[in-house]
Amino acid sequence: MSVQTTQVEDDENKYLPENPWLSCAPVLLAVFVFVMDGTIANVALPHMAGSFSATRDESIWILTSYLIASGIIIPSVDFFSKYFGRKNFYVISILLFTLASFLCGTAKSLGQMVLYRILQGAGGGGLVPLSQAIMMESFPKERRGSAMALFGMGVIIAPIVGPMLGGWITDNWTWPWVFFINVPLGCVAAYMAKNLLFNPPYAQRQKGVKMDWLGFGLLTLWLICLQIFFDKGNNADWFNAPWICWIFTISCLAAIGFFVTQIFRKNTLVDISVFKNKEFVIGTLIQVVMMAVLYSSVAILPQFLQSMMGYSAFLSGLSMMPRGLGSLTAMIVCAFIADIVDKRKMVIIGLALIGTSGLFFGFLNLQIATINIMIPNYLMGMGMGLSMIPILNLSMETLSNQQMTNASGLQNLFKNIGGAIGTSLVATFLTRFAQVHQFMMVGKLSELNPIFVQKVQVTAGALSQYTSIDMAKYMAMYAQYGALIKQSTLWAFMDTFRIFGLASFVLIPLLFLFKKSKSRVR
Repeated sequence: MSVQTTQVEDDENKYLPENPWLSCAPVLLAVFVFVMDGTIANVALPHMAGSFSATRDESIWILTSYLIASGIIIPSVDFFSKYFGRKNFYVISILLFTLASFLCGTAKSLGQMVLYRILQGAGGGGLVPLSQAIMMESFPKERRGSAMALFGMGVIIAPIVGPMLGGWITDNWTWPWVFFINVPLGCVAAYMAKNLLFNPPYAQRQKGVKMDWLGFGLLTLWLICLQIFFDKGNNADWFNAPWICWIFTISCLAAIGFFVTQIFRKNTLVDISVFKNKEFVIGTLIQVVMMAVLYSSVAILPQFLQSMMGYSAFLSGLSMMPRGLGSLTAMIVCAFIADIVDKRKMVIIGLALIGTSGLFFGFLNLQIATINIMIPNYLMGMGMGLSMIPILNLSMETLSNQQMTNASGLQNLFKNIGGAIGTSLVATFLTRFAQVHQFMMVGKLSELNPIFVQKVQVTAGALSQYTSIDMAKYMAMYAQYGALIKQSTLWAFMDTFRIFGLASFVLIPLLFLFKKSKSRVR
């Protein structure tokens, strides 16, 4: 190790808290509440749409407005941390998120709900990157693996617990309590952050910090148009709709303009020089795909269970519990071995488990037992737990503490975009694959097919005692077409599961671009 590297590490170790685990308590609570709120409202969406007399497409904005606001704030975290001081900004974010949660529960119209969700996303958007930076900075480099394993409990388990808890609250209470539950938890987190959070000198308020309004405006335009593109693209038949082409073009131009301004202007919103770090770029790319797989699976599995298997909202959320148990198991394993085992090997094992889980789901049918859902869910949770935390360390361990907040903001921005892309691809894959399979099978519904003729005759014979022969035959043929639609939809789900499973295996070769991680000898 060089003298310069040793001096940098000694300087960073001077600012470590005496009891880092105590200062991490408010961080873990705040992260868990924020990440859980990203999925807890999903199962309650039909109930909210009914209360506001909104259509299904209109109610989607309740979810997307939250993502848009949080995505805009994430890259701005470094600026606000310098302007207010990181600890102060962290407390402000928690209080704003808590206030907005209360307002969401009191909303009387769709417009009010969207406005309050924007406020909620703005308040909570900075919590994950700030929490990640605080957790990384509070521990020496040789103990960051254990710390990030604990941090991963909130990031990975929270979106899995969210649908189950949201379904139970919606069924047993009313949907406003999905938001009201955040209020006491947020107040406790803000109080703990104010009194327990460590505040190193380099994270305190700085004078003369200026806002990059041009960069902020371009970022806002980029993400808003991108979210509209993903939300409405599938329903509008993507690029066959001229307005979708315009929205996508504006989004691309705004994105290019944003990065150009961040490169050539001074006092910019973010410092993109971290992209010169190879480990950071590769680690961020891997996490983007992983978040696409995670959010797509969270979206597709409850939909499969409710539409194809007849599960209730609560039961579909409950089916995600084995995934949470798998993640918890992985967190415990990581806490003990993260600092002594090559992190690349842990990520490879995790990605292999995620891919195996996707392929497992890709060969299911409608005659399955609960255990057929539990096993791949548990494998998925294990894979996410084993891979997510080590890849965070691999992508960040070559950065200095002063770069952590900015780097975390940029990384979480792209992870958020990855989740949005994964969710939109799910809707597209299901629609397109169902159409393909329906086109391939519809030729079997012909009088030249003896099996089809036999089934129609049997069904028509049973129905003829209740109606005319012609009507019975029509109903029998319609029943067979309904079975075809169900079968084609099932195959669409299976194809989608397999694609996201294979995507996890494709990431594995990228891990060999990392240097072998250093282990701490015990």
